[in-house]
Amino acid sequence: MSLPFMKHHPSNGVKKKQPPQTEVIPKAKRRRFSAQYKLRILDEYERATRPGERGALLRREGLYSSNLTAWRRQRDQGQIGALSPKKRGPKPSPDAALIREVTRLQKENERLERKLKQAELIIDVQKKVSALLGIDLEAP
Repeated sequence: MSLPFMKHHPSNGVKKKQPPQTEVIPKAKRRRFSAQYKLRILDEYERATRPGERGALLRREGLYSSNLTAWRRQRDQGQIGALSPKKRGPKPSPDAALIREVTRLQKENERLERKLKQAELIIDVQKKVSALLGIDLEAP
């Protein structure tokens, strides 16, 4: 016997089943900051003098103090170019073209060696056949 006040009332301990979460969360992208942006933020940070103003700047821009520390060090070392974002991933090797050419030549050499062995085998077979048949290979 079911009482009317017991049906799915939040206080009776009956939990509704939640559907599974199916929403795909997009992957966060790495932020890149231009040199002008970094210099502007550093300047604004250093001009902030009132209590809480620097923290508010960091929160507003979504930055960490470590970002500013690294940017300041780069600026002080005269590495304005270092303030520009760098391309990620493996750096291109200046010897890459040379390595590709060596690899190509090694493959070609292996192919030619296989052909040479095959040609030598054919010549050996021809010599044996001529010897069995009594054909003189030296006379033209």
